[in-house]
Amino acid sequence: MIDLRPSDENRLVQQSVREFCETEINPHIRDWDAKGEVHREVFVRMAEQGLLGAPVHSQWGGGGMDYISFAAICEELEKADTAFRVVQSVHVGLNSLTLQQWATEEQKQRWLVPQARGEKLATFGLTEPGVGTDAGNLASTARRDGDSYVLNGNKIWISLADIADHFLVFASVDRSKGHRGVTAFVLERGMPGLTTGTLHGKLGIHAGNTGLINMDEVRVPVEHRIGEEGEGFIIAMSAIDQGRYTVAAGNVGLAQACLEASLKYAHERRTFGDEIGRHQLVKQMLAKMVHGIEAGRLLVWRAGFLKNHGVRNTRETSAAKWFATDHAVASALDAIQVHGANGYSNEFPVERYLRNAKAAVIYEGTSQLHTLIQADYALGYREDRPIRCEPLPAEGFERLPASVAASAARA
Repeated sequence: MIDLRPSDENRLVQQSVREFCETEINPHIRDWDAKGEVHREVFVRMAEQGLLGAPVHSQWGGGGMDYISFAAICEELEKADTAFRVVQSVHVGLNSLTLQQWATEEQKQRWLVPQARGEKLATFGLTEPGVGTDAGNLASTARRDGDSYVLNGNKIWISLADIADHFLVFASVDRSKGHRGVTAFVLERGMPGLTTGTLHGKLGIHAGNTGLINMDEVRVPVEHRIGEEGEGFIIAMSAIDQGRYTVAAGNVGLAQACLEASLKYAHERRTFGDEIGRHQLVKQMLAKMVHGIEAGRLLVWRAGFLKNHGVRNTRETSAAKWFATDHAVASALDAIQVHGANGYSNEFPVERYLRNAKAAVIYEGTSQLHTLIQADYALGYREDRPIRCEPLPAEGFERLPASVAASAARA
C-alpha cells in the first residue's frame, strides 16, 4: 500500500516553519530585497529552531528529520524568499549532508557537528569562472606537499561565500586525469591565501549573499581532504543530488507562493463588474499553477522516499528539480499576468518571485542538462551505479526541534 499522506511530524514541521517565516521573514522581505540586505541574524534564529541541521543524524548534532520534513522546510522557506531556502541547499544539502556521507568520524566531529548545531555556517565551492556544467574540468589545482596540499584557483557564484565559516571545495590533483583527478577539501575562513568577495548586480535573490572564493597558495593539512584523491567528482555529484532535492522542494513552494498571491488578487480585483477570478482565462492560469504544484510535490516526495531508505535517486531527483523549477518560472510569469500592470511593480511580491525563480533553472544543473539526463536514462545510455547513500536512522525522526515541539504543544 502506498500512503501519500504526510505524517503528523511532517505537518508539524511545515506549520512551525510557516509560523517562523510569518514572524521573522515576511514582514521585512520586501524591504530587504529592495535594499539588497543580507540579515545573518535570521540564520541564527533558524539555527535556534533546529533548521540548520534538520536532516542530520542526532549523533552529529542534527534533528534526524526525514526527507519529507526536509522538503517541507525548503518549501516554506522559499515561499517566504529564496534566499532563506538557499541556506538549506548550501549549508545543509551540499555541505553538511555530504560530510555526513563521506567524512571520517573525526572530520564529522570537527566540522559537521558545529554546522548541524548552527554554530558555524558552511558553503560549497564547485563552480568556476570557466566551469559550470562541465564539473570534471576544474581549473583549480591541489598540489601535494608533504603532509599538506596547496590549493590555487577561483570559485564563483558561491552562495554564502562572504559569510560562511567552512568551505567544501573541489580541486584537481592531476588535470590530465579529468574528473578522476578531482579531490574534495574543507577549508576554514582565516586560512592564509583564502579570500572571498560578494557579487553585485544579480537579477534576483537580493536578500542572499552570492560571491566568489579565491585560493592563492592555500595550505591545507591532509586531514582536511574528504575521501581519497580522485574521489572528489563522485562526492560532488552525490552532494548535488542533495542540493537538487532542496531546490526542487523549494520551487514547489515558490509556485505555491505565486498561486496564493494570484488567488488573493483574483478575488480582490474586479473588471467588467466581477472578480477577475470569474474570467475563464484567469482560471486557466490558476489551474495550471495548481496542477504543476501537485505534480512537482509528488516528484519531490518520490525522491524523498528513496532518500529515506538510502537508495540512489539521481534520476528521480533530477526529474523533480527539472519539473519544479520550470514550473516555478511559468507560475511566476502567469502570476504577473494575473496581476496585470500591478504585477510589474514591487508593491506586489510576484515580480520578486519571477526574479528569484529564474536562477533555479540555471543552478544545480540547467533545465537543458536535466533534459539530457532524463533522455539518457530513457534511452539506456545512462545507468546508476551503486553509490554509498545514507538512510535515515532506524528510529527515523529522532527529536523535535524547539519550534516543532512548540507547535505540537499548541495543537
